[in-house]
Amino acid sequence: MTFSTLRYGVVTGTATLTLDRPEARNALNRAMCDDIVAAAVAARTDAAVTLVVIRGAGPVFCAGADLKERKGMSGDEVRARRLAAVAAYHAIETLPMPVIAAVHGAAIGSGCEIAACCDFVIATPQASFATPEAIRGTVGATTRLPRIIGKPLAKDMMFTGRKLSAEEARTAGLVTRIVEAAALDAAVAEIASAIAGASTEALRQAKRCIDEGAALALELLALEENIARDTWRAGMSGFSRDKS
Repeated sequence: MTFSTLRYGVVTGTATLTLDRPEARNALNRAMCDDIVAAAVAARTDAAVTLVVIRGAGPVFCAGADLKERKGMSGDEVRARRLAAVAAYHAIETLPMPVIAAVHGAAIGSGCEIAACCDFVIATPQASFATPEAIRGTVGATTRLPRIIGKPLAKDMMFTGRKLSAEEARTAGLVTRIVEAAALDAAVAEIASAIAGASTEALRQAKRCIDEGAALALELLALEENIARDTWRAGMSGFSRDKS
């Protein structure tokens, strides 16, 4: 598929969505919002896709919303633009398969939102995370980020413009792994290999159960679906007990 603001491709079950406006530090504009939604639809409807990886072209992941785009916009136009971003975040967050963000450089504002929409984040030591919307006179990142890192730290970031380093983000729970930049591709490939060897349906069930609150009733429903499909036998047949 061809997009104006990102690159999208599928290799051996992994769909890679690369934010591709390096000249604008991958700032999120209306066209990118629409492209993200379209790419998410492509991944969702492709039975071969078992993993989605979101990356950024150039030296940063995403420097936030494209503020230049908003100059001269009416209130209605600003509202429509913000709703387009909400749709893009929702499209990522509701993908049924695992979605990971591979973050190098800065993830600011919308970039931090995109990372928070993913199931987990891998970062390089050079990555940083910030949500300065409030001190810039706007509102954003008030829903997902506090659920991940907690309200006090989210407020610290929003009220003061504080940036989290990759290590601070890992301590806070936003980042799960930190790898050197030279090893980032290998780390993504290792994750893709692990996911490719797992039951696609079981992974989707687990994601749904966790995202919808890890309710026991939901987990039991997933278990019944799993038993009905009889897909668990294939996974069990390849299991060998760890002797260590």
